[in-house]
Amino acid sequence: MNGWNFMAKTFIYLGIFFIVLGVLFLLADKLPFRLGRLPGDIVYHKGNFSFYFPWVSCLVVSVVLSLLFMLFKK
Repeated sequence: MNGWNFMAKTFIYLGIFFIVLGVLFLLADKLPFRLGRLPGDIVYHKGNFSFYFPWVSCLVVSVVLSLLFMLFKK
């Protein structure tokens, strides 16, 4: 029965995560920064070719997720 408790808690945490993610998407236009368009992201335009690599945005997401995982780690 212990496996069911683990699965139930996992679904609860996933549900909370998706609710928070949905609220962030709703409020994304009101945030003072645009994730994916931060200073330091690599953008290259030449003619009809454009290359975009969100370097700093990836770092920010990585740090936030690392902090969240350390916070919820038991």
